[in-house]
Amino acid sequence: MQGIYRSGNMTDVDGKSAAHTIANMAAETPVVDARLQNGAVETHCAYCALQCGMSLTVDGGESSVEVAPLDFPTNRGGLCQKGWTSADLLRSPRRLTSPMIRDSRSEPFREVSWDVALDVVADGIRSTQAKHGNDAVAVFGGGGLTNEKAYQLGKFARVALRTSNIDYNGRYCMSSAAAASNRAFGIDRGLPFPLPDLAESGAVLVMGGNVAETMPPFMQHLNAVRDAGGDVIVADPRRTATADQATLHLQLMPGTDLALALGLLHIVVADGHVDRDYITSRTTGFDDVWRVATQWWPERVERVTGVPVAAQRATVRALATGRAGRGAVVLTARGAEQHSKGTDTVTALINLSLALGLPGRPHSGYGCITGQGNGQGGREHGQKADQLPGYRKIDDPAARAHVAGVWGVPPETLPGPGRSAFELIESLGTEHGPRSLLVHGSNLVVSSPRSHRVADRLAALDQLVVCDLFMSETAALADVVLPVTQWAEEDGTMTNLEGRVIRRRAAVQPPPGVRTELEVMADLAARLGRADGFSADPRVVFDELRRASAGGVADYSGITWERIDSEDGVFWPCPSEDAPGRSRLFTDGMFPTPDGRARLVAVDHRAIAEEVDTDYPVYLTTGRILQHYQSGAQTRRVPALTDAAAEPYVDIHPDLAARHGMANGDLVRIVSRRGDAVGKARLTTAIRADTVFMPFHWGGEQAINRVTNAALDPTSKMPEFKVCAVQLERVDSQPAMEPSGAVVAGQA
Repeated sequence: MQGIYRSGNMTDVDGKSAAHTIANMAAETPVVDARLQNGAVETHCAYCALQCGMSLTVDGGESSVEVAPLDFPTNRGGLCQKGWTSADLLRSPRRLTSPMIRDSRSEPFREVSWDVALDVVADGIRSTQAKHGNDAVAVFGGGGLTNEKAYQLGKFARVALRTSNIDYNGRYCMSSAAAASNRAFGIDRGLPFPLPDLAESGAVLVMGGNVAETMPPFMQHLNAVRDAGGDVIVADPRRTATADQATLHLQLMPGTDLALALGLLHIVVADGHVDRDYITSRTTGFDDVWRVATQWWPERVERVTGVPVAAQRATVRALATGRAGRGAVVLTARGAEQHSKGTDTVTALINLSLALGLPGRPHSGYGCITGQGNGQGGREHGQKADQLPGYRKIDDPAARAHVAGVWGVPPETLPGPGRSAFELIESLGTEHGPRSLLVHGSNLVVSSPRSHRVADRLAALDQLVVCDLFMSETAALADVVLPVTQWAEEDGTMTNLEGRVIRRRAAVQPPPGVRTELEVMADLAARLGRADGFSADPRVVFDELRRASAGGVADYSGITWERIDSEDGVFWPCPSEDAPGRSRLFTDGMFPTPDGRARLVAVDHRAIAEEVDTDYPVYLTTGRILQHYQSGAQTRRVPALTDAAAEPYVDIHPDLAARHGMANGDLVRIVSRRGDAVGKARLTTAIRADTVFMPFHWGGEQAINRVTNAALDPTSKMPEFKVCAVQLERVDSQPAMEPSGAVVAGQA
């Protein structure tokens, strides 16, 4: 099957970066109404949490699929390069189409029937649990699974396997923001308002997000703020494509976001911008927070962060002016969250938004830019080690009783909280850790910090089973690989960054020999003596999810497929079919906390887990680029995307490069105390002279997560992906990516 798509220019156009060009494609792309096309299927993109609306038109023989954008609220007729090329995945020649096993990891895989493969998996589970107990089998899920698969996976772990050891790669996404939101507001939903509301605000502060590359159609909403005379402020160590389009860029030192947030709060108070009535009537804890913030005067913040006092004051003025006019919003993304103090950083930014009186005000508030396609729904219904469906805590007796009743099992048979993602990985194959692991929708060898050690832990397992579309770096280490369906081959629901539950619709048949993960779980459950309660029908599973979530924080009980189809998706919470979904939270003056008040929580800045020194004198930060997504397991199989970005680069300031004798295009080895990775130097003035940047979409020697630090946030268990200390080595000279010695001014 060949995908047909329109692509943005991948080179500079009129001096603007490719990221800028594609970010603004929505304004240039005619909207296609799929309902008027013969044979078109309306669905949503395969990638990020924006979940752009698109239509797929399939020819009679399913030999080609045409992708066209829809005028959905999040993308408004725009698609990014990844969305345009998403159909190329459907009949990729590298697609897995048959189960494979091997008797030892020194032998090649051989194709087998599904019965043989599932028998091997079930026998391995039974043998492992008989020798070592139920927790000796673990499950690792993914933030790209549909709600139905995420829900069923959590149920499968707790009912069919009776293991506490289940977590997912969403732990690496927005777990810090989730933890901070829960303790401040009593609820965790990425955006507490519909995304189009953002365009109506007068000022937006984006902390650590580069949406112009990670989700380009998002830029329409930010640019609308700027075009209407408002302010868009971006805090990032790099002058990214997003920062380049902002009205103000705060180029802070990596790992100092928390100090900056405290400093901004100090100015809010000192300059008289606090909403005292709001603080008194709707919050608690302000005095404790101010006692910390009073120590973070602007000059001290400048010394710690590198952000000038004038820029700090301009940021606060913009937010205060925006609040007094159309509204103001504070947004966080992975740049602020993926730290060993990420929860406290987000907490400080929530404190800032509460001091200004933003949450619940029109076109205002705090929000988190969710990354993975179903990062929101994936954690709401049971993939996280400490949660049950509906965003219930697994150690809450009432929650256990409710969910056990839906599942038809005694509450006491449900296991308790398990290990978080990285802690789970670290324990694999150890004396008291799991001996068998089932992986669904995750390429943890590339996406986890200190990734070469992750490979060692997987090698120590008695059995590794991977469900995937392609032979990913993780699948290549497995004992059993099971081929499963992908986005346009299955029905189900997703929950986007707004908390909007949407429909994913099947447009094509999967290749012969490929099964859905719901079928895999149902077949395995039957082999393990749990034939009842594991349907392979996504609609049946969703209806059960609705019952299990009823009364929880993330209540889906009033959401039906028919409502989703008729309402452009339905927001949660939605407690009954007669109730509207709550698209805007906190507008009634109350927060879902025991006393109805939001909580300001006192936090203080602390150093990163690993500071630079004479041996490792340079900061490293990592992230995504326009052409690729997550570990690259999908996008590296799309020719148009690999042609545009075939290998990783290392952004390095010309001054830093000169000190190391490096030229543009040289092969650079980045070395930390944990490992090393290799990429080509790309000289740019868009990055600080004390910092290098490398994207994380590649494996092998190009996997930058071999280098990153696994220091965990004590609350969210988020690893410190975004900053560590490294040294640089020039490997040898390579043909320059740009003319030799050229500096890509402003390129991100």
